[in-house]
Amino acid sequence: MAGRFVDEGLAAGHRIRDRSSISAPARVVHTPVIIVGAGIAGLSAAWWLDRRGFRDFLLLELERQPGGNARWSENEVTAFPWGAHYVPVPGRRARYVRALFEDLGVLRDGRWEERHLCHSPQERLFLHGRWQEGLEPEVGLTAGDREQFRRFHSLMAEFRSTGAFAVPMEAGDAGRFASLDRLSMAAWMAARKFDSPYLDWYAGYACRDDYGCLPPEVSAWAGIHYFAAREPQEKGPLTWPEGNGWIVRRLLEKLGGRLRVGDPVRRILRRGSRLAVRTETTEYVCDAAIFAAPTFLAPYVLEDAPAVSGFHYSPWLVANLTLDRLPRERGLAPCWDNVLYDSPALGYVVATHQSLRTHVDRTVWTYYWALAGDPPARGRALLLEKDWTWWKEAILADLERAHPDIRQAVARIDILRLGHAMIRPGPGFLFSQSRRRLAQAQGPVLFANSDLSGLPLFEEANYRGVRAADLALARLGGTPAIR
Repeated sequence: MAGRFVDEGLAAGHRIRDRSSISAPARVVHTPVIIVGAGIAGLSAAWWLDRRGFRDFLLLELERQPGGNARWSENEVTAFPWGAHYVPVPGRRARYVRALFEDLGVLRDGRWEERHLCHSPQERLFLHGRWQEGLEPEVGLTAGDREQFRRFHSLMAEFRSTGAFAVPMEAGDAGRFASLDRLSMAAWMAARKFDSPYLDWYAGYACRDDYGCLPPEVSAWAGIHYFAAREPQEKGPLTWPEGNGWIVRRLLEKLGGRLRVGDPVRRILRRGSRLAVRTETTEYVCDAAIFAAPTFLAPYVLEDAPAVSGFHYSPWLVANLTLDRLPRERGLAPCWDNVLYDSPALGYVVATHQSLRTHVDRTVWTYYWALAGDPPARGRALLLEKDWTWWKEAILADLERAHPDIRQAVARIDILRLGHAMIRPGPGFLFSQSRRRLAQAQGPVLFANSDLSGLPLFEEANYRGVRAADLALARLGGTPAIR
C-alpha cells in the first residue's frame, strides 16, 4: 500500500515559533493593504475589498497552496478535500456568506443551485454491526434513551427559537445566554440528567466534529450552538468533490496575481504611521495589515503584540484513501458522510458522491480524526512521534470494523497532520475579555481569523474577513466599517 505524509507547513511554522533570524529582505514593495493568511478569512477579506472596488492589496500565505483548512488536492480519480468539506446552507442572517455565494453562482434569485447541494443518501452510522440511515443513533435504544433524545431536541428547539445562537455570532443576541459559557457541555448535560450512553456519544461527536474536543472541554454555549444555530429542515449542505476547496478555487480566480505563496510572514513592524510586513524575501510597506492567520501566531510575528490568552487549538489528522474498488457493504448503501459509532475518529466522506456517473468503481475517501481526549500539546506530540505506517494501521483498523475487506480495496493513503487545526471554545472563552478585546481591535493591524469568534466555522471566518476589510477601507479614508 502506497502513501506518505503530504506537504506541511511544520518547518516554516517552527521557524516562526523559534524566532529564527532572517537576512534583510532583498526587495521592498509598497501597497496600501496586506492580508496575512489565505484561508477562508483572508480570502473573504480579499473578496470583499475587490467587491467594493478596491484592488490595491496583496495576499500572503505561508503554505505553497492557499485555502488553510479548506485546502484540496486531486488525483487520477477525483478532486478531494484536505479539510473542510461542506458549508451548511446559510440562513438569511448570514448575509455576507449569501452575498459570496451569489457572486459564485451558487445562489441565484434566492434559489440554491441543485448541483451544489449534497445528493442523497447523505449520512449513515455504523452501529451494532450494521449501517443505519442518519447520524443520530436509532438501533438498540431503550425507551429511556429515546425519551432523553426527545427532551434534548426539545430544549435545542427552544434555544433555536430565541435566535441567540445565530451565525455569525453578531447576527444574534449571543450575550443573552452568556452564563452558559461558564459551564462545560458535559456539566450542562449532567445537570439535566442526560445520561444515555447514546446521547452522550451523539453530543461528544458534535463537539469533536466542530471543535476537536470532548464535552468536558467545550463551553455549553458552544455545544448548544452546534444544534441550535441552524434550522433542522434546511436543504443541503452545500458540498463539492474537493470540499470547500471549490470555494477557494473560485475566489483565487478573482484575485488575479495578488497572491504570494510559500513566503511566510516573519515580522510585522511599525514604521511611523505605516507598517512593514517582512517575509523571508520581501518587505511590504503598507497602511493596514489584515491578520487572517491563526491568532496564536500574533505574539511571534507582531511588534508590541496585544495579549493573546485563552486561545487554544485542537490537533487533527486528515487522510485521503484512494480505493481501487469499493468494499463490500452490509445493508445501507454508501452515503456522503459515513460515521462509526464509538470510533476515536469522525468517519469519512466520499469525494465522488456528487458525481453524476451511473457507475463508480474507484473513489477517494477523506477520513477525519480529531485527537480529542488528550491535552492539545500531547496530541501534537503524538502526530509527530508516530510514523506514516503507524497512522495507516490505526486508520485501517478503525475502518475494518465496518469494512472487513478494506485492506484489499485501498491502494493508497496520504496523510495530513494539522497541529493547530481549529480554535477550542473551552468554558469561559467565548465571552472572555481577551477574546472580545482582540475581536474589537481597530488599529493598523486588524485581526480577522474565525478564532476571534471562538467558533471555527465558515460563516465566522467569512464575517471576520469582511469586517476587517471594511475596517481597512475606513482606515484608508473610505466608507465607515460594518459593526
